[in-house]
Amino acid sequence: QVQLVESGGGLVQAGGSLRLSCAVSGRSFSHYTMGWFRQAPGKEREFVAGISWRGDYTHYGDSVKGRFTISRDNAKNTVYLQMNSLKPEDTAVYYCAADSHSIVPLTSSTVDFWGKGTLVTVSS
Repeated sequence: QVQLVESGGGLVQAGGSLRLSCAVSGRSFSHYTMGWFRQAPGKEREFVAGISWRGDYTHYGDSVKGRFTISRDNAKNTVYLQMNSLKPEDTAVYYCAADSHSIVPLTSSTVDFWGKGTLVTVSS
């Protein structure tokens, strides 16, 4: 079993930055494709970013490309999402995801484990 715990969410002004972390415990972390999704109330869950188990392949949703960066540190069992130039439209609950079956890009249907989410609110 794998447990994912997100942290780093909060309130930030438009144009600001946040760094989300996802701490992973359980079975071998390095073999999972990891990613981030987000969901705003009344909206469909949206793919944000994904990273291969070696960290050599990343993929981003069009809405965040050029502003967000995903990375992973397998030695620390942690995945990060650096979010820069935040916009009010980025406001959502951000979920960490682990997928043993797929490579990036990820889809919700293939995710094996989800974190409980961390709320990011961007004010204008």
